[in-house]
Amino acid sequence: MVVALSLTIIIFEYYWLIPVLAYGFLARVLTGPTLSPMGLLATKVVAPGLKLPVKLVPGPPKRFAQTIGLVFSVTALILHFGFGLSGAASVVLGILALFAFLESAFAFCAGCLTFAVLMRLGLIPEDVCEACVF
Repeated sequence: MVVALSLTIIIFEYYWLIPVLAYGFLARVLTGPTLSPMGLLATKVVAPGLKLPVKLVPGPPKRFAQTIGLVFSVTALILHFGFGLSGAASVVLGILALFAFLESAFAFCAGCLTFAVLMRLGLIPEDVCEACVF
């Protein structure tokens, strides 16, 4: 969903959709998929429709990754609407789309990996995610 929306914004210059993308991340950061239209569609329609095996992962790394997505989408929002830098906003959205693609196609979550590294370094306390402790 993030890949499709980000690429739609970039390719068709539908910058008015950036707030929709940012809202989706904000809703997932605050409540999980319950208030995010993209999150609900992904968890209630797309994932069950694919009939792939369920791979449960701890919540804190996913929430961390979604927070990074929020930062990227809000950065694009500010670049475009605040400074009129549509090209820069597109670059930020392109990076977001790349990492979203890596997660959807190869199950590689860069935000989750960053979370794990920060835990190993002691920058995120172990009690934040006991299931994540190595």
